Amino acid sequence: MRVDLRGRSQDQSLSQSPNSIECHDIVGVDSEKRKTSMVMTLDSCSSALEKYGVGSCGPRGFYGTIGSSFIHKFIPFNRDEGVHWGIQNGLYLSRSTVVYFKHNDMDSLSKTLENITSKYKGTKNLRRYIVVEALYQNSGQIAPLDEIIKLKEKYRFRILLDEGNSFGVLGSSGRGLTEHYGVPVEKLDLITAAMGHALATEGGFCTGSARVIDHQRLSSSGYVFSASLPPYLASAAITAIDVLDENPNLLTKLKNNIAVLWKGLSRIPSFTIASHPESPIVYLRLKQSTGSLKDDLQLLENIAERTLKEDSVFVAASRRSTLDKCKLPVGIRLFVSAGHEESDLHKASESLERVAAIVLGGRN
Repeated sequence: MRVDLRGRSQDQSLSQSPNSIECHDIVGVDSEKRKTSMVMTLDSCSSALEKYGVGSCGPRGFYGTIGSSFIHKFIPFNRDEGVHWGIQNGLYLSRSTVVYFKHNDMDSLSKTLENITSKYKGTKNLRRYIVVEALYQNSGQIAPLDEIIKLKEKYRFRILLDEGNSFGVLGSSGRGLTEHYGVPVEKLDLITAAMGHALATEGGFCTGSARVIDHQRLSSSGYVFSASLPPYLASAAITAIDVLDENPNLLTKLKNNIAVLWKGLSRIPSFTIASHPESPIVYLRLKQSTGSLKDDLQLLENIAERTLKEDSVFVAASRRSTLDKCKLPVGIRLFVSAGHEESDLHKASESLERVAAIVLGGRN
C-alpha cells in the first residue's frame, strides 16, 4: 500500500499512486468516484458542457483562484502575519496601507486597531479592514471569530474573511467559520473562498452586502481582467454542495480521521502539532529549531523524501516563495480527507515517526 499525503487525486488506485494526505479534496468528494455522488458530479459537468459549451476558458489563475484587488488606494488593512500568498498578493495589488498583527494573537490585533484608530482620528469616510483566514493554510489554526467581531465592533472596522480552507469543513454542516462559532453571517462584511478544496473543482466566490458586491463586480482587477468560470466547473461546485448536504457522514468521517492522525502524530517526540485539533490541515513543526529557516527546511525535506522513498508515504515540507511574506515557522503540512482509510493514516504517522527518529536523531 502506498500513502500520499501531498496532493494526488484520490481516484487513483493505491497500487498506482501514493495515497494523499496533502490532497486538497478535504471532504472526499472526488474520492467518491465509485459512488453515486461522484456520478452526480460527472453527470452535471457533462450536462453543462452539452448545454453551455466549454466557455471562454483560460489559465486557472483567471477563475478567481488568485488574490484580487477591490479596495481603493490608501485604505488601512490589518492582516494576520500568517495569511496565505493569495491574500498577500491581493492586498499588494490594492496599493493600500497594510499593517500586520501577530498570528492569531488578539492582544496584538487589539493594540494594532487602537493605534490605527488614533492615527486616523478625525479622518472622514475611511474604510478600515481586518483581514483573516478562517482556517489558516500556513498553520492549520482556526481564527477566533467571536473575539475578532468584538474588536471589530469596538473599533468600528470591517472584516474580510477568507473561507477557502474552511468552507465545506467547519461547522455542523460545513458552512464554515460562522457556523462553527454560531455567529450570524451578517456580522461579516466580505467572505471569500476558493472552490478547489472541499468542493473539488476550480474558481472561487465572494459574498457580502449588495452594495459591496456591486462595487467589486465593476471595480476589481479579478473581474475586469479575468475570463469567466467555465459552466461545467460551476455546475460541479453546485453538485458538490448538494453532495455535502445529502451526506453529513462525510464530515463525521473527516473529523474521525483528523483525530486518528492526531493520535498517531502526537507520539513523535521531535515534532509539535501546531494546528487546531479540528483542522483538516495538520501542521507539524520542529520542536527544536536549528535557528536557521534554511536548515529547518532542509531537515523537513529530507524527512519528506525518505517517507516517500522508503514507505511510499507522500508528504511535503511547507516551502514558500521568496515573495511570500508569511513569518510563521516552516513545517510539514498534511491535508486529511474523509476519503482516507484509518490504515492510511496509521501508516503515515508510523512512517513519519520512524523517519523523524533517524533524520533528527536525539533532537527534542
